[in-house]
Amino acid sequence: MSIQNEHYLTPEGAARLRAELEDLKGPKREELSRRLREAIQQGDLSENADYIKTKEDQGFLEGRIQELEVLLADATIIEDGAAKDGAVGIGSWITIQEGSEAPEKYHLVGATEANPREGRISNESPIGIAVIGNHAGDKVTVETPGGSIELKILKVE
Repeated sequence: MSIQNEHYLTPEGAARLRAELEDLKGPKREELSRRLREAIQQGDLSENADYIKTKEDQGFLEGRIQELEVLLADATIIEDGAAKDGAVGIGSWITIQEGSEAPEKYHLVGATEANPREGRISNESPIGIAVIGNHAGDKVTVETPGGSIELKILKVE
């Protein structure tokens, strides 16, 4: 199986998803159950907008619970840092630079946790794919929708 098809989570990301799952299975489910009881007590369910909306919300909630359970069961927990040989891997912090632009620091994480605005890029992103396995000092070509760019890996932690 290739790296791009696996689910990777940092310990912090896994903890956030477990907390979300606990909230959905507890307080959120209880709230929906209460809303459903109230809607049923209003009578005629075929024309009851509250009932219909609550059933839709329940479907979304149960779908998210299933999604989180599968994700957490199948995820590989990654630790921060470079591989033993100093190569970029999932969990590495990398500092990269494009040409004369200012260097940028990113945490390479699985797609579930990716948020470039917060400095977390996915191993499945064009940059993630290009840098994996490379070392500080290497130059890599990144294929983006806007064309190719060349990045220098300044630091791998």
